[in-house]
Amino acid sequence: MVQESVEPYEGPTPVDATSSTSSSGVVEAAAATTSREKGTILSESKNLGRYHTALILFTNQVGLGILSLPRACQILGIVPGVIAIIGIGLLSTYTAYVLLQYWRRYPHALNMVDFARILGGRPLEIVVGISFVLNLVLTCASSSVTISTALNSISENALCTAGFVGFAALASFILSLPRTFKFVAHVGVPSTISIIAAVLIVMISLGVADEAQLGRPAQSEAVRIEVIGRPDFSQGLSACLNIAYAYAGNSGFVSVMAEMRDASHDFVPALVWLQAAAITLYVVTAIVVYALAGQYTTSPALGAAPPTIAKIAYGIALPCLLGTALVFGHTAIKYLYIVSLKLFGAQNQATRNTKTSWTCWISCALLFWTAAFLIANAVPIFDSILDISSATFIAWFTFGISGVFWFHLNWHPDAQTGVRPFNKDWKKKTLALVNVAIIVIALFMNSAGLYVAITRLLDIFRDDANAISAPFTCADNSVF
Repeated sequence: MVQESVEPYEGPTPVDATSSTSSSGVVEAAAATTSREKGTILSESKNLGRYHTALILFTNQVGLGILSLPRACQILGIVPGVIAIIGIGLLSTYTAYVLLQYWRRYPHALNMVDFARILGGRPLEIVVGISFVLNLVLTCASSSVTISTALNSISENALCTAGFVGFAALASFILSLPRTFKFVAHVGVPSTISIIAAVLIVMISLGVADEAQLGRPAQSEAVRIEVIGRPDFSQGLSACLNIAYAYAGNSGFVSVMAEMRDASHDFVPALVWLQAAAITLYVVTAIVVYALAGQYTTSPALGAAPPTIAKIAYGIALPCLLGTALVFGHTAIKYLYIVSLKLFGAQNQATRNTKTSWTCWISCALLFWTAAFLIANAVPIFDSILDISSATFIAWFTFGISGVFWFHLNWHPDAQTGVRPFNKDWKKKTLALVNVAIIVIALFMNSAGLYVAITRLLDIFRDDANAISAPFTCADNSVF
């Protein structure tokens, strides 16, 4: 990557309510304290080294997205699928590096919303803040849908799917009630271990099970592998959106930088370790599951295992699903909580046990999980809700907004030469083209991606072969 010089920030002091990162690796909104007299914001701690940071980034990124990758390989074919997984991973690595460059220029920023305020003032801060919360709502809705799929699979549709979604939302709401982040801070590692263990169980079972154990008919077709698939446009784009979902961690990276002792030197090694481990894990999972299951590959991938093993795998994955809901839900609720207290002029009650603070916290939690419940029931299909999440917000938080930040860093002409930095030499011109392409990709995901995601969802509802035919359904959304 090309190193770029940055100058210290001499602009206005950031707003009061910001965010920092806990040891779980996920943004905890408003964990910084403000000193109005000095006009500075002091982070609670800056104690992360590169090794702890790498672990945090890994536990923050590896989660639900891994379950869609084998199916993406089935649609695209094993070679294009692997190329897409690696290519999108490398692209997200570059956009994460751009975030570091922007943070070097503006090291007082503690989250992506702060970056937006620096770039576009209060209006853009509001837009990105709302998008940040909606992105987390969709993430938690995805978790609720996956929990309902797991519970339907384990119980053989013992309860209405909408009821299982409601159970997931209610359990997550209750888990989110404690305002302290101490419990949430210990969720990251066990959650990641649970999802990796579930995937390993599926891979091993596919390798040792016979046709009868796999639950396939006696005369079923032999496993067939496509080296290069033949998807239509909507199928191919949907598969790529699913892959992009697996790299959704960038939105929390800025907050990790703010908690590091020396982010300028340590973040890049941590990022490289993260992506090397994540991309390797993703490629191995996608190849092994698809190679063993072939045309019987499912999404979530856990359903490709023999029925009994699949139920066990879903059960083992539940800590990850609940952990995802808890951590990201708590993050959004804390952000809403601080914003609400500011609106009521009660910022000084943020850490106090007062009637106002608790009413505000519970109201924010109820509002957030009600929204997640409604969205999960509106889109009760795993692939579809991942597609919509990628097309709407991940397109920008992981990719597009980094391109905009790069141009902001390289836009203002040099005082002596009058040349804009992005037009200075061939390296800068090449990077300018790369970042234009990244912004175009984000816009394409927003437009064509969202159109494809919604169209495919409606097609599933209209297809008589699918049990799910409408939102807020009692039909079985289990996957075997």
